[in-house]
Amino acid sequence: MPPPLHPFRPRLLDALQGYDRSRFAKDLGAGLTVGIVALPLALAFGIASGVKPEQGLITAIVAGFLISALGGSQVQIGGPAGAFIVIVYGIVEKHGITGLLVSTVAAGVLMLAMGLLRLGALIRYIPVSIVIGFTNGIAVLIALSQLRDALGLPIDKMPGEFFAQVGMLARHVAQTNWHALALTAGCVAVLVAWPRLAARLRLLARVPGPIVALVLATTLVAALQLPVETLGSRFGELPRGLPQVELPPLAWERLQQLTIPIITIALLGAIESLLCARVADGMTSFKRHDPNQELMAQGVANIVTPFFAGIPATGTIARTVTNVRAGAVSPVAGIVHAGVLLLVLLVAAPLASHVPLAALAGILLFVAWNMFEGHQFLRLRQFAATYRTLMLTTFVLTIVFDLTVAVEVGLVLACLFFIWRMGQLFSVEPRAASPATPLPPGVAVFELYGSLFFGAVAKIEALPEQLPAGTRALVLDMQRLVSMDTSGLDALEQMWRTLQRQEVALVLANVNAQPLSLMRRGGFEALLGAENIVPQVDDALHARGG
Repeated sequence: MPPPLHPFRPRLLDALQGYDRSRFAKDLGAGLTVGIVALPLALAFGIASGVKPEQGLITAIVAGFLISALGGSQVQIGGPAGAFIVIVYGIVEKHGITGLLVSTVAAGVLMLAMGLLRLGALIRYIPVSIVIGFTNGIAVLIALSQLRDALGLPIDKMPGEFFAQVGMLARHVAQTNWHALALTAGCVAVLVAWPRLAARLRLLARVPGPIVALVLATTLVAALQLPVETLGSRFGELPRGLPQVELPPLAWERLQQLTIPIITIALLGAIESLLCARVADGMTSFKRHDPNQELMAQGVANIVTPFFAGIPATGTIARTVTNVRAGAVSPVAGIVHAGVLLLVLLVAAPLASHVPLAALAGILLFVAWNMFEGHQFLRLRQFAATYRTLMLTTFVLTIVFDLTVAVEVGLVLACLFFIWRMGQLFSVEPRAASPATPLPPGVAVFELYGSLFFGAVAKIEALPEQLPAGTRALVLDMQRLVSMDTSGLDALEQMWRTLQRQEVALVLANVNAQPLSLMRRGGFEALLGAENIVPQVDDALHARGG
C-alpha cells in the first residue's frame, strides 16, 4: 500500500496562533529591511538571467509572497536566486522566453508532486561534495556573466556557453569603458566596507549595503552625466504594477523538448530551498522546517509566477539570513517583504530607469564572491580522493557544461564510490585455532564482516580457492554480517555448489535476522539443509568432531 500524501499545512497557520502586536512589529521591521535588500538583487538577477529587470522584481513579489504564505519554514525568504542565473540564461538562449515560462510551470508541478509524495528528505542524501562543487561553479559563472556590464563592453548579447563567453569577452576587452569599471569597483568597495562603517554609526546600522551602493552610483552617474548604460537606456522605463495574467502555451511536444530544463529547475529549486531552510534552522530556535511543505510551496510559487511573466524562484540564503538577523519571528515578515517590493513597483518604478548597469554588476560580483567558497579548495588535502574527485568534477562540469550534467555525473560517481567503499569494508577473515577453541581436523572457520552485496561478491566467490588441502568442512561465522542482498545470496549459493564438487560441507553459524530471512525466501535454506544453519560456531565444531 503506497504511503499517504503529505498534508498541505503551511507553517503560517501555526505561526499565527497567539500572534500579537509585538510579534507583528518585529516582522514588519524585518520585512521592510529584507524588502529593501531584495530590490537591487531582484533587478540584477532579472538582467543577468537574460530577461527584463521587471521580471526579476515580479518574481520576488509573487513568488516571495507565496513561498512565505504557504511554506514550511518560519523565516525563509523566496524569490529569484543567483543559482538560477546561469540556468535561466541558457534556457532563454536556446528555447526563448516561452520555453522558460513553460519549463518553470512544469518544474513547479514536479516540485509540488515531490512534496506531496514526501520526497523532501531525499534531497538531503545528495553528498555535500556535489553541493559545494556546483555552488562554486555557479559562482564562477555568475561572475563571468557580469563582466560585460562591469567593463561596459559594447556586446549586444552574450552567448550561453562558457568558452564562447570567454572568447567574446576577450575579443572586446580592449573596448573597456573605464567609467563603468570604476563604478563597479566602487560598488564592490562600498559593499565590502559598509558593514564595518554601519557598525560604528548606529543610525545607519539597518540600511542595507546594496541600497547604499545603488543610490551612490545612480546619483554619481546623474550628477556627472557619466557615459554608462542604465536600466532605462537598455530596457526602457519599468512598467508600473503587475502584468496581466497570461497562460504560457503548454503543448506535449514542447514539454518533451524541455525535459532537461524542467528537471534542472526542479532539482536546483528543491536543493537550494531546503539548504536555505536548514541554514535558517541553524540560526534560530524555531521549530525545524517541514521539507515536504516547503517543496509544495516552492512548487505552487513556480506554477503561479510564470503567469505574471516571472522566472524560477527558490529559497534565498542571503535574504533569509538578513530576515533572521533583522528579527523576523514568522512568515509574516516574508509577506511584508513582498508587499514592500510591490509598493516600489507601483510608486517608484520610473526612478529605476536611472540605475547604472555597472552598479548592478558590482552587486552581483559581490554576491558571486560570497557564494564562492575558496576555503573548500584549500581544505581538499584533508579529505579522501573520492571527495576531491566528486567536488572537482562537479565544479568543472558545472562551468563547462551545465548543472544537470554536473549533478548527474556527480551522483553516478558518488554511487560508484560508495559501492567500492562498501565492497572494501566487507571482508572474509580466517579464524585461527586456539587452545580454548581448537579446530577439528579438516574443518576451516571463516568470519564474515560487513554487508555481502553485489559489490563484494568477489570475495565470497574466491573463498573455495583459499581453503587448505584436506578441508572437509567450511564453517562461516555470520555474526558480524549485518546484511545481504540477492547478489550476495546468489554468490553464496554458487560457492556452496563449488564446495559440493570439492566434497566440502558448508555450515553457517550466528546468522542474523535479515540474511536468514533472505535465505529462507530465496530457497537456499532448503538447499543447504536447516541442520547446516546453527546458532553458534561451537555447535558446528562439535558436530564435525570438535
